[in-house]
Amino acid sequence: MSKGGRWFEQAPPEPRSGPRATDTDKVQRLWTKCPTCAEVLYKEDLAETREVCPKCGHHLRFDCLQRLALLVVDDSFVRHDEGLSPTDPLGFVDSKPYSGRIKASQAKTGGRDAYVAGSATIEGIEVQIGTFDFRFMGGSMGSVVGELITRQFERAVEKRQPAIVVSASGGARMQEGVLSLMQMAKTCAALSRLRDEAQMPYISVLTHPTTGGVAASFAMLGDLILAEPNALIGFAGPRVIEQTIGEALPEGFQTSEYLLEHGMVDRIVPRTEMAATIARSLRLLMDPA
Repeated sequence: MSKGGRWFEQAPPEPRSGPRATDTDKVQRLWTKCPTCAEVLYKEDLAETREVCPKCGHHLRFDCLQRLALLVVDDSFVRHDEGLSPTDPLGFVDSKPYSGRIKASQAKTGGRDAYVAGSATIEGIEVQIGTFDFRFMGGSMGSVVGELITRQFERAVEKRQPAIVVSASGGARMQEGVLSLMQMAKTCAALSRLRDEAQMPYISVLTHPTTGGVAASFAMLGDLILAEPNALIGFAGPRVIEQTIGEALPEGFQTSEYLLEHGMVDRIVPRTEMAATIARSLRLLMDPA
């Protein structure tokens, strides 16, 4: 018998008021809510649907490495230039130093910057492919991201292979100032060599969101431009535009569907159909006869 008497005769402890923090954390780890239809979704089930809401079809944000695994043939992806890491050439400070933001994003994502590039195979077609990691400072494009994309296009020229870029970015990285804006011209110059010298196709895949300097450069220069459903695509955000012009924007403005209707993208493709669509398109672009 315990020192305090028989355990079954002891009064139960008073219940705590409110949920425990650990319970809240557990719920957030296991469940999420669709931002479109507000359906509560079990994350393990959502992983099976590749982060696509089974109720309304909304495409939630997708991990960059999982996206590559979905697009390319198993184990065919070979990453390049993984060691490149950003610096702080301007000593930029806003609410916190840029150097601190870099370290925090690297700790959060496990990557050195907001882009992953490499060689891979898609249904037997060798390609140079890369994708943005939106978790790293909103997928912003600084000097390292621009260099990674430029090198990707240069490898495609050298190997005479098509190039694919999957964009998910807030645009040029303001903490690097004009150095980040220079990446727009730099990447586009490398892309022009892919067409002029190698005569290989470039497919641009736009996901939510694709904005700013990324949208204003290579993202909208694809020989074929594909987009996921209901992705935000544009230069400035709709709220900024409305405040600037003092007018309400059309319904659905800057969505994939709006851009398709106005000839800015070629096709809207669900995430699970993207690999097959890219492979079929590359066969047509590389052998039009």
